[in-house]
Amino acid sequence: MNDFVIAIVNWSDKQAELTSVRRAVFIEEQNVPESIELDGRDPDCFHVLASNTKGRPVGTARMDRKGKIGRMAVLYGYRRRGIGRKMIQALMDYGKEYAITDFHLSAQITATGFYRKMGFAPFGEEFIEAGITHINMKFSPGNFTQPQIYDS
Repeated sequence: MNDFVIAIVNWSDKQAELTSVRRAVFIEEQNVPESIELDGRDPDCFHVLASNTKGRPVGTARMDRKGKIGRMAVLYGYRRRGIGRKMIQALMDYGKEYAITDFHLSAQITATGFYRKMGFAPFGEEFIEAGITHINMKFSPGNFTQPQIYDS
């Protein structure tokens, strides 16, 4: 059951909605300093917004024109529903329309399992950003794991 809508949106049109999710997840939940979270790069990125059926923003992510995905956030009560997976796929599909083929990101260590299932593989050394341990990951289609479908 899809109780959310995923859309590619413009920063200028949806800045308040996108920022509300990132503020709740990164600044309030994870204590990332606002000066780091709101880095001024948003106008130059593609954005995806997940909203519930009432139109409330519940997830977001962005991607720059070089294929770097970032600022992936889903509100606490909406996690583990496939929203993140659909947002990443929407960004990558959109990026392909702009001839982007090299998708990569800096993942929080606690999220590497999620990104591995999406086909990303870690590379390089772990590093600290905003007080949180991260590792760089790169998309490799051969690593993609098809989601499990269970009949009830």
